[in-house]
Amino acid sequence: MPNTARNSPSRRDRILILGAGGHGRVVLDILLQAARYQVVGYLDNNRDMIGRRVDGLPVYGTIEDLERFAHELDIQGVIIAIGDNGTRRGLARQVDAAGIPLVNAVHPAATLASTVTLGRNDVICAGVVVCDRCQIGDSVILNTGCVVDYQTMIGEGVHICPGVRIGGRVKVESGAFVGIGATVVPKVTIGCESITGAGAVVTADVPSMATVVGVPARPVKLASASEELAAMLLPARP
Repeated sequence: MPNTARNSPSRRDRILILGAGGHGRVVLDILLQAARYQVVGYLDNNRDMIGRRVDGLPVYGTIEDLERFAHELDIQGVIIAIGDNGTRRGLARQVDAAGIPLVNAVHPAATLASTVTLGRNDVICAGVVVCDRCQIGDSVILNTGCVVDYQTMIGEGVHICPGVRIGGRVKVESGAFVGIGATVVPKVTIGCESITGAGAVVTADVPSMATVVGVPARPVKLASASEELAAMLLPARP
């Protein structure tokens, strides 16, 4: 006979939200609506936030103090509520290294097919529809009202913005950003670390690290790996 005591309101896992900005407040609302976890409060690297309350919950300290607060507050899980893809992925690895579980925030008004697989540290907002046999990686944001059609693969640290429509059998590689209201036709690949502009209609593969805009979407920025490395090595301007 299954043990249901773990799911009772008094036994819900205690979790922290990393990030007390606007996205953190969205994540809090999702978690409260879903009522699966007990949200204890926030950590945030903006020291001006420490000691304040955000939507009724305290900001205890900085993210660097996670292990201490996890112990002091008897925390069983963490979710990272930071919009920047690279920062979110990096913090997820730090949380993993600390041995603290990463949890998901799935709004009860989202619709996920029974065959969808989710990673960890995913945020699935209200009105999202994810169809048959899609695979969603770790640290993904599926923002309000986006649609991800059948057999699509979403890589680690991707942000799919509100109102995006993604066709079937699309591959969105790690770190990609798909802007608000964009449309992606079936069977294309959105390359890693690429940016698809708001309202763009993607009808062909998007190269890695490219920025594409327009209808149909065209590259406006395309950096080779060597160019990216050269830019990183240039001395900073005074």
